[in-house]
Amino acid sequence: MLTEVSIIIEVGFLLGQIEGLTLTVTVCHWLIQHIKLLFHSVFCNNGPVQESIPGIAIYYNNYFNHRQSLISSKTEKFIGIPILYWAFGINPALPVFSLLDQDRLAVLYGCSHVAVIYDHASSSQHLLQGHCSPISCLCVSEDKRWLVTADKGQDSVLIIWDSYTGIPVRTMFDCHPEGGVTAVALSNDSRYLVTIGAGAVQRVCIWDWTNETEDPECQIDINPEYSFQNHIVFNPTDSSQLLSNSGSQVLFYTWVSTSYSVCVFTHTFNKTVGRLTQSVFHSGGVQAFSVTMAGNLVLWDVLKGSVTHQNKAMKATKLIPLQKNGITVLTLCDSFIVTGDVKGHVRFYDENFKLINWYSDFNLEAIASISFSKEIPASSIEGYQEDCTLKTKPFVNRNFVLSTVSAAVVHVKAQGSVAQTLLNEHAESLDAVACHPKQPLVAMGSRGGLLKVWDYENKRVISSRVFHTDKQIQCITYDPQGFYLAVGFASGAVQILDPCTLQQGEESFHYSQDCITHLTFSHDSFFLATADTGRAVTVFHLCKEGSQHVWKYLGRHRSHYKPIQDLLFGVQLDSTQPRLISLGMDRRLVEYDLQNSKKNELLILSSDRIEQSAVPTCMAWYPPLTTEHFLLTASDLYKMKLFNVTTKMCRKTLLGPTYGTPVKKMLTLPASKDGDPSSPYMAYITQNKVGVHILPLDGNTFKSTALLCHPMGVSSLACSYDGRYIFTAGGMDKTVFLWEISFPALEAAAALGGKELIPFYTLIEGGRDGELFKDLFYYCQLRNQGIDSMETRQVSTHIPLTEVPFVMRALGFYPTEQELEDMQNEVKFSRYAETGKYVTHIDLEEFIKLYVNHRPAFDTSKEDLFKAFQVLGVLYESGKHAHFLSILGEPMTEEELAECLMTLPDLGVEGELSVCLSVCLCIHTQWNSSVNVDDVLT
Repeated sequence: MLTEVSIIIEVGFLLGQIEGLTLTVTVCHWLIQHIKLLFHSVFCNNGPVQESIPGIAIYYNNYFNHRQSLISSKTEKFIGIPILYWAFGINPALPVFSLLDQDRLAVLYGCSHVAVIYDHASSSQHLLQGHCSPISCLCVSEDKRWLVTADKGQDSVLIIWDSYTGIPVRTMFDCHPEGGVTAVALSNDSRYLVTIGAGAVQRVCIWDWTNETEDPECQIDINPEYSFQNHIVFNPTDSSQLLSNSGSQVLFYTWVSTSYSVCVFTHTFNKTVGRLTQSVFHSGGVQAFSVTMAGNLVLWDVLKGSVTHQNKAMKATKLIPLQKNGITVLTLCDSFIVTGDVKGHVRFYDENFKLINWYSDFNLEAIASISFSKEIPASSIEGYQEDCTLKTKPFVNRNFVLSTVSAAVVHVKAQGSVAQTLLNEHAESLDAVACHPKQPLVAMGSRGGLLKVWDYENKRVISSRVFHTDKQIQCITYDPQGFYLAVGFASGAVQILDPCTLQQGEESFHYSQDCITHLTFSHDSFFLATADTGRAVTVFHLCKEGSQHVWKYLGRHRSHYKPIQDLLFGVQLDSTQPRLISLGMDRRLVEYDLQNSKKNELLILSSDRIEQSAVPTCMAWYPPLTTEHFLLTASDLYKMKLFNVTTKMCRKTLLGPTYGTPVKKMLTLPASKDGDPSSPYMAYITQNKVGVHILPLDGNTFKSTALLCHPMGVSSLACSYDGRYIFTAGGMDKTVFLWEISFPALEAAAALGGKELIPFYTLIEGGRDGELFKDLFYYCQLRNQGIDSMETRQVSTHIPLTEVPFVMRALGFYPTEQELEDMQNEVKFSRYAETGKYVTHIDLEEFIKLYVNHRPAFDTSKEDLFKAFQVLGVLYESGKHAHFLSILGEPMTEEELAECLMTLPDLGVEGELSVCLSVCLCIHTQWNSSVNVDDVLT
């Protein structure tokens, strides 16, 4: 009989084999609980077990759909690639909740798609991962034991966590499939959970989350005329009553079992009320309050004659002008009514709305949330300030945490009225991140003008600065020596700062009116180049004037006619002189002549078109793994190419990472003591993922891995000086994530894919027993030796290089003439640097890799074909389509074009494509020599 320990070992080993992960004992114990629950449900006749943990089916979906989001902590974590280690930033639109107790000064807040339990005393984070979309709402139970996180968007999920262990105890998938969850709340006893959907027709659902039922206890759709409800709470004394509000209306709900009733009220006062912000029930459970941006409080009371439990109607009875400033937050603490306003003030009122005390000297922005500690104030009144009543009694209340719209989190200790800033993060889009080349420092800048430098090992801010003139920071970079920190702004300005003080001398330039998108220093720190949205490259150089070195403007050149994708400095092969290269969406690789350029005249050395149809997205210098030196580029067709740095010839085409969107930035990682010195690594980002790839590149998909990092899009990538960490900036989510790389796990995952050709077999239709292995490769040899030959056949594992195009086409891949030339060059020069000889034959192993790497990453879709015919339709209207097809790009003869069109099937796409294809098929049945291509197309 299996013991629990043996099951834990087997589960951990099984998932480790499947996913390349090593799970902690805690996570394995959690899995065992799911297995026990499943066995109990299947083999017992008493029905499903009523426990507050999800079943194995729920975990199965959660794990395999969100495997990258299992919990991790500083002291105990499973091995992932990479591991989310720290989160810099906060979502100021979400409330911050106090988890204060005697042992920790902790708070809960949202950070992109991750919830963070931050302990300020120990400077540690516990990251709650499980969402694939940004978290849209949070709530905490009254006793601070249970945490709830939910998101919007596709595959939305709601998760309930144990705040003590950080382990999810219930996961609810697609509880609001029409758009996710916009508001959530727990009842006072934590048994019931209420959610409001974010769809066009909002749905309110009440869940008994402690059992395993998939359906809500009660649900109701809200009429859209009541406006969008964004806030909901339970009555603290009666879980059958709730209220929600929008900016103009308040809804009251009463539910019993599966029945419900809703009362809808709008204000009818003959004076300005203001936009509603938040509403709460009175602690007595009879009345309710709503506050507005005009500083008013609306008092709701039970309508006379409405005494039944199932339909207790409410009415707005009073409008109380509570204060002059707009009220943004309303909550209750013991017997006090507490408000926060747009001026950053916090006020306490008694039950008669008399002002008891206030905090106004914290110098804060508008209050976004207020959360009180569960600790009861000490019996001693020493240190508490006096209230503002005539009796001037000591004002004794709980400690609390408040957050502001400017992304600040402040802990207020009531005894002594001491305010301690826990967090002060970026309140606007955070697009720029850069790592110091020799120290554990990371700089990050936002469009709000805030520039901060962190010590990422000790998790403390080293220096910060707020820019006011040139406010929006777009990109930043350190020079290779760590002497300078360059900052590019959306206004086109460039400032070169001291990396320690963040102050600049005379090094402030404004030669462009367009947003700076790229910054890069030369290896010797004597040149700085920028690229902007005006498609121009600007170069500055360091000059010696007297005993000082100062930065001077060298020149500027608009070298591309489409946006610049990347900008790199390198080193000349025959000297130590720097070289500068830019890559544009116009598919051109431009190199600049720095040595012969002079002031106001930046010269171009060469300009080469490197792609036919693909659009390049980024580039990087390939590590010197061979005697030949390469430049690596990535494209929007999920391909990577190696170009000879001297001749600019495409030397190799490789299948890149295929994780939903193409690679948008990549960089080679510095050598790390944890990694294999013979196998360098490359970090990259796609639209919303971060990944690591083992070098050298060969098209093996098992050597690459990627995880969701920023659901709203990742804007920048940087790596630490020692190659251990990766930093990603999330742009609109105002977050920078620190990822720790587990090199042994990456190597293990690659090893699980198999050796030699095994990883490539899975990428070929039919695998090792497919058509390629059975017939085509050997038919090609027969064709080369002559079909009618009576000589003894020489069967081998090689075919002439001239036969490669025919085998490719037989496999369904029809490369262009340029692609065929790239294939020929790739094989022909594959050993030239080592042997000085050309390769004239290719063996089966090399051909399989060539085929996998060169063929399209995905099949041509109906949409792609329709788009192509729409382009042809423009030529069709001019009547010159056949003429253009015969002279543009790779020219086609009339016979070739007609043959291609007539072999296309009708794909059933509505519109011009179906009509065109149907006509082609019709003409095919009555084809004769007098019909030309124009007739076919028309």
